[in-house]
Amino acid sequence: MFNKLFKLDENKTDFKTELLAGITTFLAMSYILGVNPGMLSATGMSLSGVFIATALASGIACILMGLIANYPVGLAPGMGLNALFTYTIVLGMGLSWQAALAAVLLSSIIFLIITIIGLREAILNAIPKDLKLAIGAGIGFFLAFLGLANAGIIISDPATIVALGSVSSAPVLLALIGVAITLVLYVRKIPAAVFLGLVITAILGIIMTALGYGAGAEAVMPAIPTEWISFNLDFSVFGGFAQGFTELFKNIPTLIIIIFSLLFVTFFDTTGTLIPLAKECGYEKEDGTTEGINRAFISDAIGGIVGAIFGSSTVTAYVESATGIGLGGRTGLTAIITGILFLLSVFIAPTILSLFTSSVTTAALVTVGILMFVQIRDIEWDNLAIVASVFMTIIMMVLSYSISLGIAFGFITYTIVAAATGKAKELNPLVWVLFIVFILYLVFGL
Repeated sequence: MFNKLFKLDENKTDFKTELLAGITTFLAMSYILGVNPGMLSATGMSLSGVFIATALASGIACILMGLIANYPVGLAPGMGLNALFTYTIVLGMGLSWQAALAAVLLSSIIFLIITIIGLREAILNAIPKDLKLAIGAGIGFFLAFLGLANAGIIISDPATIVALGSVSSAPVLLALIGVAITLVLYVRKIPAAVFLGLVITAILGIIMTALGYGAGAEAVMPAIPTEWISFNLDFSVFGGFAQGFTELFKNIPTLIIIIFSLLFVTFFDTTGTLIPLAKECGYEKEDGTTEGINRAFISDAIGGIVGAIFGSSTVTAYVESATGIGLGGRTGLTAIITGILFLLSVFIAPTILSLFTSSVTTAALVTVGILMFVQIRDIEWDNLAIVASVFMTIIMMVLSYSISLGIAFGFITYTIVAAATGKAKELNPLVWVLFIVFILYLVFGL
């Protein structure tokens, strides 16, 4: 049955291989179960509710990817997209989490529509490749900065704006040790390095707490709040969509900016993940096209819709799926096994949430940030227009504490410098449209 449904023989794999690949992919991705609730709860959402939503949305999305696209790719709330949700849309723009969820739902529906009607390729061709790389790298810097700040490694300072925190404090020391452990595991190519780094760091945190190192505000492993043991999905999410859409449509220009930011990051994050993974699986054809890629995009978009409905930021494909593919996973059975494990993780909510503190998850944020930064190597460094726009995208994304502002400054810089060098006519009309939208965004603070 499995062979017929997932074409195991045709893809030169078997059930055992797919099982091990699915488990490995889950282990590599499962850090999101600790990171996502901590990040989204800063918006006022229920911590336990977000955990349950993350587990359910990830599980269902993975299973859909396996059934619809037959790709060995896991999906979960995207790193960077959850930061966009929390720190830009809610904390930055001042919108409620209900409005942010409504925006995620709307952007996922639009993404599904543009995928079905074939606009994906047109949009891809309109955006300069180097700008896409800069945005991914910028998000990597942003995630690393968040991790360092949340753990107290980087702190605010009235004299120097930012400064190094107290390295001798328990949370900072644990976070630094965690980063070192995770990086060592990763460069040694240990399977599920990020997940193992989190587990080892959490165990060290438990030992530090047991030995009495750090107390009060410096405790690295706080007691489990009663709220975390509720095991309940936050059903206020469903009733909040009416409020969210009402709030969003009160300011159409702001709505456009938010939807574009979500679409842009989702679109190119998914593209940059799925295409190389598909190539590694051998799905790339001789003419350069990728077998089943549209079904994979459709699965990804549906996953985003599912995530929003349950109460999570945008769900997208995970590059960590490469760990399972590296073990021989080649079909959707791998993704389904990953999804089942995400669903089962619902029953260990208190344990997960108590272990993955800010100090513990810093290693995941920094490591993922490094991996996202690597893509900057492919930028055309001899072109000043590109270098200037890349620089402005990254530095403004980090210093303004806003992903969408980084994107805005990058687009504006690219358009101005390209026009100044006599290449205005070469720009795609869509770039000019975005240029105007972002100017309005910056000038009027929409």
